[in-house]
Amino acid sequence: MADRATLEELVRLQGERVRGLKQQKATAEQIEEEVSKLLKLKAQLGADESKQKFVLKTPKDFDIAGQFDPMIPDAECLKIMCEILSSLQIGDFLIKVNDRRILDGMFAICGVPDSKFRTICSSVDKLDKVSWQEVKNEMVGEKGLAPEVADHIGDYVQQHGGVSLVEQLLQDPKLSQNKQALEGLGDVKLLFEYLTLFGIDNKISFDLSLARGLDYYTGVIYEAVLLQTPAQAGEEPLGVGSVAAGGRYDGLVGMFDPKGRKVPCVGLSIGVERIFSIVEQRLETLEEKVRTTETQVFVASAQKKLLEERLKLVSELWDAGIKAELLYKKNPKLLNQLQYCEEAGIPLVAIIGEQELKDGVIKLRSVASREEVDIRREDLVEEIRRRTNQPLCIC
Repeated sequence: MADRATLEELVRLQGERVRGLKQQKATAEQIEEEVSKLLKLKAQLGADESKQKFVLKTPKDFDIAGQFDPMIPDAECLKIMCEILSSLQIGDFLIKVNDRRILDGMFAICGVPDSKFRTICSSVDKLDKVSWQEVKNEMVGEKGLAPEVADHIGDYVQQHGGVSLVEQLLQDPKLSQNKQALEGLGDVKLLFEYLTLFGIDNKISFDLSLARGLDYYTGVIYEAVLLQTPAQAGEEPLGVGSVAAGGRYDGLVGMFDPKGRKVPCVGLSIGVERIFSIVEQRLETLEEKVRTTETQVFVASAQKKLLEERLKLVSELWDAGIKAELLYKKNPKLLNQLQYCEEAGIPLVAIIGEQELKDGVIKLRSVASREEVDIRREDLVEEIRRRTNQPLCIC
């Protein structure tokens, strides 16, 4: 058997492969195969009982573990997802919610054989990209499902809405007779009550087509998608898709506990790479630059032998709580300093020259407009704050 360090490295590499496949929206079968390999590797690590404390690292960005009353932590995860996506200001979004128990119950009453649950689930999961007819053709033509069974599934998975749809399905003569589906619908109804209290129910859609192919999900599942908005004049339409996802996985952690203890968990993952791609695409379309620093003002010199004066001024700005910087060179060329500010997105430049020192002023330059104005040195901090809307710093 491989030593522990080797196993840990294999787990890390396999975890990266799984995350890569998820970001690429690979098929559920591909992901499940790689997840299975990952779980086997982690199981080997879990066999080391010399460790007193068991730690499980998952690819989630936020997780809540422990035994709690139903749907309270699940609702909090959705609230956190809403807060994160709203704060990023990447556009309007919608969070689709479903429950694996509802899906399994639905497949059962529609007549899907147990052996085909997961493969049919992966077909349903494609409904956000292709039409129902294409999904049906795959179910029937490639996966051998009877056409009437596929039609029955279609009656359900094309429905989406809010708590009223949940209540409608609770009265469904067939679905309400399935124990798994009934439990899932009851929890989703309770979830909507909490989401209403959190004030985010308008961002949530109960969507029966949401499947989330991974086998370790055991209850509520969710996925956030950006909504396509009409392109503004001069803009290309931006690609949209899933930017966050998660769900409940009550059985996963216990698989790696040497004592076999059950640890209910629910979590979410933010698609950082996809969000970066969307932001970059939008900025490129709008021909805007990405700021690579929080610096508010750059301290520059117009002539040589002014390093001491630059150091004095940047120190004054730091002491006043202004985010300032300078080039770490004794005699940098002014053009190089200004180009650096444009590339880094620094909005202001405080320029010191021999004449400015004689007059007791600092030349303040707007990088965007290239306009320059002389500011008395004692008024410089206040002027920078005014232009950057920074509140007074009590240092």
